[in-house]
Amino acid sequence: QVRLVESGGGLVQTGGYLRLSCVVSGGTFSDWAMAWFRQPPGKEREFVAGIRWKDGNTYYSDSAKGRFTASRDSARNTVYLQMFSLTPEDTAVYYCAARDGYPLYSDSGMYTDWGQGTQVTVSS
Repeated sequence: QVRLVESGGGLVQTGGYLRLSCVVSGGTFSDWAMAWFRQPPGKEREFVAGIRWKDGNTYYSDSAKGRFTASRDSARNTVYLQMFSLTPEDTAVYYCAARDGYPLYSDSGMYTDWGQGTQVTVSS
């Protein structure tokens, strides 16, 4: 059974930095696609970034492009989301998600496994 555990959320000021981590266990996921989603208060869950385990290719939402960086460490079975220049609009619960398959999708329905989420709060 695949398990995803996020960490690294917290409270930061506008312009600050956070690095989220997602430790993956319980599967053979070398051909998997991983993604970060977020759900702001009172809003729908939205795609932030995706990364393929096999080749490290990434894909970003327009709001994340240029500020966020997704990466993976195969030795640690961990994917990361570095977030720079944070603004209050980035306040959300951030989720790690996984799917068994090469393509990266921004549709949350395409992902089969999810972490519990980690809260990110950016103060103004």
